[in-house]
Amino acid sequence: MVALALVTSLLWGLADFGGGLLTRRLPALTVVVVSQALAAGVLGVVVVATGAWSEADGRLWFAVAAGAIGPLAMLLFYRALALGPMGVVSPLAATAVAVPIGVALVLGERPGLVQYAGMVIAFAGVVLAGGPRLGGAVSRRTLGYTAGAALGFGAVLALIAEASTTVTGLFLALFVQRLCNVVTGGAALWVAARRGTPVLPAEGRAPLLAALPSLAFVGLADVAANGTYALAARIGPTTVAVVLASLYPVVTALAARGVLRERLLAAQAAGAGLALAGTLLLASG
Repeated sequence: MVALALVTSLLWGLADFGGGLLTRRLPALTVVVVSQALAAGVLGVVVVATGAWSEADGRLWFAVAAGAIGPLAMLLFYRALALGPMGVVSPLAATAVAVPIGVALVLGERPGLVQYAGMVIAFAGVVLAGGPRLGGAVSRRTLGYTAGAALGFGAVLALIAEASTTVTGLFLALFVQRLCNVVTGGAALWVAARRGTPVLPAEGRAPLLAALPSLAFVGLADVAANGTYALAARIGPTTVAVVLASLYPVVTALAARGVLRERLLAAQAAGAGLALAGTLLLASG
């Protein structure tokens, strides 16, 4: 469970970094729809190859709901990433963990004291890893987008964990989720185009076509992260799995440091250390 949750954080961190970069060159809604459409195409092949259609049951409605909420959350998040520093937006969005943790606690899950301590330490590390630079550095608009994204992401986490009980069923659930993402996001894209909002870069389609490999990576990394998270939540305590999976802002911050040369503050380095300490406590608990 621990390994799956940590892989989730790695994949989400890389997907967020890639998505944030793309939205600096392409409209955010276009990034969401195209990346999810490419991922849906790959998942469709997997579903046919594995015969996952036979796993269809009432749980798929959880995937439908997750797919309807997901595009809005991603759109808000990508807009926040495009407007503000990745190292601030990403850890603030990690407050999404409050939703599935709250659901798990209501359903009767009770972590041990060591795990509670690990959750607190790891979450504090995640926030610090982004670099607490809120004093005038981040606009209210960016914070509003981030808060909306966090709520949406939390709902998606809670829903997708309930969408299947088997691995092949998970393939089908992820496929249905992505189809709903594409339908919902595509409808929003059509409305935006009708209203005259640019859905392509000023240079035309060429930048979009050139970005297709990157868009495919973002979509597939996000899908894979959803899958590993769902498996981790099924194997071990959801409260532990979701906190470990929420370490992705550390990955995003490190990627921004390595690629964009964003300065890694002392607080960020301390946050990464706290996140590691919290991870060890969660794993040992």
